[in-house]
Amino acid sequence: MAIIRLRTVATTAGLSLVALLALPFVLHAVGAGFAGLFDPTGRESRFFVPGDSISNGAIFGHMVLGGLLMVFMPLQLVPVLRRRFPTVHRWCGRAVCLGAVLTGAGGLAYIVFQGTIGGLWMDAGFALYGTLLVLSALQAVRHGRARRFAQHRRWALRLVLLAFGSWFYRLHYGIWYLLTGGLASTPRFDGAFDLVQNVAFYLPYLLLLELWLRRERRES
Repeated sequence: MAIIRLRTVATTAGLSLVALLALPFVLHAVGAGFAGLFDPTGRESRFFVPGDSISNGAIFGHMVLGGLLMVFMPLQLVPVLRRRFPTVHRWCGRAVCLGAVLTGAGGLAYIVFQGTIGGLWMDAGFALYGTLLVLSALQAVRHGRARRFAQHRRWALRLVLLAFGSWFYRLHYGIWYLLTGGLASTPRFDGAFDLVQNVAFYLPYLLLLELWLRRERRES
C-alpha cells in the first residue's frame, strides 16, 4: 500500500511539474491561436493566409486545441482523480480525445493546403506526427469503450506524450540554440538539425515509451 501511495504521489508530482514547465508555451499557443481566429493582430502571424478561411481556421484552431490538450490531458493520468471520479475521467477522456482528433486534423489540413515552411521533409515529419496523434486518440477511445483497459492505458500514454510534441519541438530548439547558437539550423528550416527535428520531437520519445511498456508487460 505504501508503494502504491508513493507511486501515486510521484506520478502526480511529475505531471504537475511537466505541466508547469509547459505553461508558458501553452499560454503562447492559445493566445496566438485566438488572435489568429478573432483578433486582427493575428494577421501578422506568418501562418495567416489572407482570404483563406479554411487554412486559417485549421492552423489557428490547431494552436488553441493543442494548447488546451496540454492542460487537460495530464489530468487523465492522475491516479486519484481516475479512481474517485471514474465518470468524470471517462467523459473528460472522450472530450480530450475529440480535441486531439481535431488538433491533428487541423494540422494535417494546413499541411495539405499550405505546406510547412520546411518543405517536403517537414511536411512528411509533421504529417506523420498528426496521423499518430489522431490514431492514438481513436484507439484510446475504442479500447476504453470495449473495456480493454490495458490497451486503453497504453494508447492513452502514447496520446499524452504526443500531445506535448509541440512543446518538445520548441524545447529542443531552445536548448540547441542555447548550446550552439543555432548550428546547422536555418531560417528556412532546412539545415541538418532542422531535418532531424522533423521527427526527433516525437519518435524517440515514442520509442522509449514502447520499450518501457514492453518491459512492463514482461514483468507483469
